[in-house]
Amino acid sequence: MRLRAARLAPRDVLRVGAVGLHARRARVVLSALGIAIGIATMVAVVGLSQSSRADLMAQLDRLGTNLLTAEAGTDSMGNETKLPKNVVAMVERIGPVEHATATGDVDARIRRSDVVPEERTAGVTTQAVRPDLLAALNARMGKGVWLDIAGERLPVTVLGSVAAQRLGITEPGEKIMMNDEYVVVVGILEPVELVPNLDRVAMVGFPAAERYFGFDGHPTTVFERSTDASVEDVRAVLARTVNPGGDGPVKVSRPSDALAAKAATDKGLTTLMLGLGAVALLVGGVGVANTMVISVLERRQEIGLRRALGATKGAIRLQFLTESLLLSSLGGLAGAVLGAAATYAFALAQGWIAVVPPWSLAGGFGATLVVGMVAGLYPAIRASRLHPTAALNAT
Repeated sequence: MRLRAARLAPRDVLRVGAVGLHARRARVVLSALGIAIGIATMVAVVGLSQSSRADLMAQLDRLGTNLLTAEAGTDSMGNETKLPKNVVAMVERIGPVEHATATGDVDARIRRSDVVPEERTAGVTTQAVRPDLLAALNARMGKGVWLDIAGERLPVTVLGSVAAQRLGITEPGEKIMMNDEYVVVVGILEPVELVPNLDRVAMVGFPAAERYFGFDGHPTTVFERSTDASVEDVRAVLARTVNPGGDGPVKVSRPSDALAAKAATDKGLTTLMLGLGAVALLVGGVGVANTMVISVLERRQEIGLRRALGATKGAIRLQFLTESLLLSSLGGLAGAVLGAAATYAFALAQGWIAVVPPWSLAGGFGATLVVGMVAGLYPAIRASRLHPTAALNAT
């Protein structure tokens, strides 16, 4: 009667594989740490990228993607295009346009006070604005009030967030100088995501700019909002509408494209960081392979004894392959938890929407199994090839 080799049950395979890890705890922890770092890096990179992109998309949803701007440019001779004074009314006559407003560049030097030299303007410029600008841009006041119909005729100003910092203005009610005229700061804007150049501007009303600072009344930038479905149609005719004479260039842009481009740029950075995570995972796999090779060398007598008691080559291979998989899985689970925790902590600190895609966790753990399989294959084969007599006589 031919004897058949006994096979270990799955539970026994796991138990035998875990014994080897339990006997070498410090080495196991250090080897698993390399795997954990690689997986944590990959999960965190994917999670933070997705969280950042989700936050950007939330901003776009809140700010709207239907805002277009038309700016006066300069011709080849360096002459600036003059937009008509009634350009807002002209734009509002475009059928799908829901709202239109404008700003104009004002030649006014801004200083904190009269003791500051005139050439030190702190990098703050002046623009004339309409009372409906705040609503058109979905901007919000940080402190104070916005310019109303009365305020746009008075020597008062609203500062962008950066302009207020540069001028040292922390509260409404303080005064600054525009040219040789003192004006009162009645409000400070919160950062304007869609039009960040307004953060460095001091804003006054159109009538006040004409009366106190010699403004000619011609807008330089027009903002309009239309229905989402008609944005491209409006974009096609906006330049000809704001400058019907065609005597100079007009630049039409969509501010939300900058945020969309930022989200696309994040994809490239994510790819780079995933590559770094893969390198860390590879280093961890080398550590696992090294641990398993040393384990085979140290346990030759154990292998010889098991072979003498009837363990087959396949059982020995399965034992060491199981050890490698358990070691990698330990690091993979720890890395997935650390990566998810890091993502949530950083997203919370940044005020983002925390997003950890389930596929990143599953993919990371699957990668650890592949690494464990590859790293443990050679040591397992080497262990199975040890002759029982030679292994028992090893010192």
